[in-house]
Amino acid sequence: MATRLPPVHALSAFEAAARHGAFALAAEELCITPSALSHRIRLLEEFVGERLFIRDGRSVNLSEFGRRYLDVVRAALRTLTDFPLPHRNTPAQPRIKITVPPTFARYLLVPRLAEFQSRHPDIVVEIFLSVPLYDLSLSESDVEVRFGAGKYPDILTEKLFEEPAFAVATPSYVAGIGGLQTPADLKKATLLRSALEPWQPWFEVAGLDWPEPSTGLRLDDLGLLLEAIRAGYGVGLTRQHFAAEQLASGELVQLFDVCLTSPPHAYYVVYEPEARRRPEVAAFVDWLFDTFKTL
Repeated sequence: MATRLPPVHALSAFEAAARHGAFALAAEELCITPSALSHRIRLLEEFVGERLFIRDGRSVNLSEFGRRYLDVVRAALRTLTDFPLPHRNTPAQPRIKITVPPTFARYLLVPRLAEFQSRHPDIVVEIFLSVPLYDLSLSESDVEVRFGAGKYPDILTEKLFEEPAFAVATPSYVAGIGGLQTPADLKKATLLRSALEPWQPWFEVAGLDWPEPSTGLRLDDLGLLLEAIRAGYGVGLTRQHFAAEQLASGELVQLFDVCLTSPPHAYYVVYEPEARRRPEVAAFVDWLFDTFKTL
């Protein structure tokens, strides 16, 4: 049976927090956010099954178990540090961890990322995916792009951009239900639902006093919603930069001349204040706004 090892990044976080006696100072030393450091400490406490720190307001002190475990951890880290490494003086590349929604990554970020890499070939970019509206705590990433209402307390939040939302379907689906001439004709259509693109704000703009649909296929991912529309499951809401290729080819058609110019959800850049002090993080955030400000 394989031996389960403690998470090494959590061991270094534990040692730094014990040495400084403060999570904020330890996080600054490790170039991570205080919330990320707290997450690592929790991981280690779950691994050992004991409390490592006694938290009293803003102060933290080692528990009795934590004091004993610290000696073991320091000895292990010292062994790793003292091991001879012939290439140890090779400078590490700066790196930045980005967490983004899947659809944003696929349709908007990755097609444009080469431009950032050409500007900053020395910066390593690591991309992770999150689920919009569900992953609401800042992860161990340096920067997140979130799709939501922009209400994220205790972290810096800047709107990246928003796009109008409009209704689309395949021509064959529209023909199959006898055509759609006015928004009111949607009563005979299947409306695909998503918490990310609610129908009710669009109904108001279209002059329809209708409640939010409560039946029918629901997909809480914008990419999956677009795929379901393309597959002919019904009518859905989308945005220009997601559906541009399908609209240009005629695979999808925009229905009616109705756009929700300010949808309830938009893209926001969120990060801890100390993260942007790192040059590579500042460079990426600046590039994001330069790239998407004209969308």
